[in-house]
Amino acid sequence: MTVSPHEQARILSEALPHMQRYDEEIVVIKYGGHAMGEEELARLFARDVVLLEQTAINPVVVHGGGPQIATMLERLGIKTKFAAGLRVTDAATMEVVEMVLAGSINKQIVGFINEAGGKAIGLCGKDGNMVVARKVNRQVFDPQSNREEAVDLGFVGEPEKVDVTVLTQILGRELIPVLAPVATSATGETYNVNADTFAGYVAGALKAKRLLLLTDVPGVLDKSGKLIPELSVDEARRLIADGTISGGMIPKVETCISALEQGVQGVVILDGKVPHAVLLELFTDHGAGTLMRR
Repeated sequence: MTVSPHEQARILSEALPHMQRYDEEIVVIKYGGHAMGEEELARLFARDVVLLEQTAINPVVVHGGGPQIATMLERLGIKTKFAAGLRVTDAATMEVVEMVLAGSINKQIVGFINEAGGKAIGLCGKDGNMVVARKVNRQVFDPQSNREEAVDLGFVGEPEKVDVTVLTQILGRELIPVLAPVATSATGETYNVNADTFAGYVAGALKAKRLLLLTDVPGVLDKSGKLIPELSVDEARRLIADGTISGGMIPKVETCISALEQGVQGVVILDGKVPHAVLLELFTDHGAGTLMRR
């Protein structure tokens, strides 16, 4: 489809009130899923992030990397261990996780953003003690003993404390931070942190205007499979209780609720495979995904 110059100008003009709404505001974007594995979509995403920075928005990118970690573990011949169906991150696995997340993936995203004309800087939770993590303890129901039992997931952590000093020094200076969800504990261990959770805590500490969770689904769906465009925290909790929100969407929605409780103004779950999904959400009346507010 060819768009005339006049139509392009009209589209840009209609974006103005949306740009003004986010002027000088912080937008945290959790980038992951299949969109991150496709180079063309990755380059489009990088270009869109640069556009945000050029319109006086302060973007912060947090990325995952589960599939890439699995590929590297297989290449190195490191077998993945599971306990009660949950992946265990032992010391050898953690070494690979840090190498892939804080190394190859992080620098690839930085490279794409810089190639698009931005000035990205790659960091992880260790830098400047940005995120201090504690070990995650999971309880799993054991049908044989008919009771909840603790499962040791190894070096899997969750944020305990967030210090955004490093980020506040970067934001507003034409620099775009790209964060890998690797953190250190108070006693020096390195932990792998879920990227959604990491992004939620960072967004909360920054009091971000928006947290965007780019996933592989359109957003939160009702029982008939139709997208729910907007949810309050109370409505979300009801949908979890009645089973409408289930499976892997539950922890994502719980991350949204946690981020809102920490001071984020709005959280959006949207499909990262849609080209320019971030721009659709921030700069158009149409929006994208499911917006959650208090």
